[in-house]
Amino acid sequence: MLFEVWAPEKDLVTLQLADRTLAMERDPSRNGWWMLSAEATEGDHYGYSLDGGPVLPDPRSRRQPAGPDGLSAVLSADAYEWRTDWPGRGLPGAVLYELHIGTYTHEGTFDAAARRLEHLVSLGVTHVELMPVCPFPGRHGWGYEGVSLWAVHEPYGGPEGLKRFVDAAHALGIGVVLDVVHNHLGPSGNYLPAFGPYFTDTHHTPWGSAVNLDAPGSDEVRAYLLGSALAWLRDYRLDGLRLDAVHALADNRALTFLEELSEATDTLATELGRPLFLIAESDLCDPRTTTPRAAGGLGLHAQWNDDFHHALHTALTGESQGYYADFARAPLAAVAKTLTRVFFHDGTYSTFRGRTHGRPVHRTSTPAHRFLGYAQTHDQVGNRALGDRLSATLSPGLLACAATLVLTGPCTPMLFMGEEWGARTPWQFFTDHTDPELAAAVSNGRRREFGQHGWSEQDVPDPQSPATRERSCLDWSEPEHGPHARLLGWYRELIALRRTQPDLVDQDLAAVKVAFDEEARWLAFRRGDLRIAVNLGRDVADIPLNGRDTRVLAAWEQIRPPGDDGVLSLPPRSCVVLADS
Repeated sequence: MLFEVWAPEKDLVTLQLADRTLAMERDPSRNGWWMLSAEATEGDHYGYSLDGGPVLPDPRSRRQPAGPDGLSAVLSADAYEWRTDWPGRGLPGAVLYELHIGTYTHEGTFDAAARRLEHLVSLGVTHVELMPVCPFPGRHGWGYEGVSLWAVHEPYGGPEGLKRFVDAAHALGIGVVLDVVHNHLGPSGNYLPAFGPYFTDTHHTPWGSAVNLDAPGSDEVRAYLLGSALAWLRDYRLDGLRLDAVHALADNRALTFLEELSEATDTLATELGRPLFLIAESDLCDPRTTTPRAAGGLGLHAQWNDDFHHALHTALTGESQGYYADFARAPLAAVAKTLTRVFFHDGTYSTFRGRTHGRPVHRTSTPAHRFLGYAQTHDQVGNRALGDRLSATLSPGLLACAATLVLTGPCTPMLFMGEEWGARTPWQFFTDHTDPELAAAVSNGRRREFGQHGWSEQDVPDPQSPATRERSCLDWSEPEHGPHARLLGWYRELIALRRTQPDLVDQDLAAVKVAFDEEARWLAFRRGDLRIAVNLGRDVADIPLNGRDTRVLAAWEQIRPPGDDGVLSLPPRSCVVLADS
């Protein structure tokens, strides 16, 4: 077996393999690389010593059986016998479902999550989007402090567990997307700086020194990240990647890392003969993120659209703090703009940022599926002080309205696990740091952060408490009862309409027509021969649809189609999907 490691500034590199210590040799064909061929068997523990220092895990480790601080283990990429011949599933027409392995079930494992996949089949979901699964300290966490970008968190089930989950999902016709984090690593268990210039002080980020994408040595760092990304798609047969906070990737090179990754992904898709895609998280409101490379864009295939979320959230809740302030002035107008023009901030002034922000989307040439729309995500729920979902304060009718706007709107819809039945369990910020100083800093910092915004520090859940994670686990008895079952039925009905009504997956943003009444709190929009209306108000809304001979396809409350005057009387806090006869 060939062992290789990049350590350009070291004079001596040794391989610790099981009970053997072996000197490595410089690779004459690659600057800074060390190599050695040695006999090894599956599961053998190994690591590298640099200039006589402690033995460290392999930066390209495929398995970390003892976590980020332990030795690596030999793992064959092709040892797993796949059961499903998967042709792939692309993004157009998709319905995504964001899922955290550690709280989707109380067991918190891939195998336990796989046993709940039938629920997603009956819901109509096409893809699950897994939150990060790279190794991180302790057992439980969100995963965004991961390291070892080629390995899988052992408490979830390790590499084999992830492959079993993907295999099971594919067998049921569900694609799998993985959230990957390239903008920072660690901090706990991050040994990359010992090996080489993986980070640079040329740029600084909220997490400290930036990942080195454009300073000396960045060629190898970019190759490291590219290799990791492609390994997830190739070796684990994933269908796509969600790229965390790409706006935090400091990169001043003419050919950006994101363009390289996009091109490499498209090339791999051609080689494998199945569709692959990249979804960016970006707060730039810049359509160039998803503009094809040939047209001067970065070439990513889709991006989250937080502007739609913020507009919808303010319309539903009336909240106006922080970045919600710009949307709260006229929330239904903001929803209408994001339904037709994608970004609310498309060159407009942002009071939150104190400057103009964003750039317009070219609606006539940009397919709608490139933008993801959602009412809730792990960020927007978990970054609240109490991790409270919309279901904690909104009526079932308003939750149904939120679902309607997400699932019948032009963007690719995404759900956050449990929202489909109005889960009453919160989703809170939790960690399991093994370093006592870091653990205390995280707990104290969380309480201070929200204490500055008026929260009593003792009311903010302690991220390090096991109870915080336990509270965040879904309660799988809920979907069977009362209002939960009714809301779940509504989600299923709307997703089924997406399969049977071509107008709901039409890619033409310019064809979406919206009307609203800010004071009466209703909004209606047209997609082809379909008319969708929601009433967020407390009173019956008389909505002029300017059309006759319509029939009800789906309604939250029992209603009559519009009369001869073309006016729809919609009960309070309800919604409807109509079709022209």
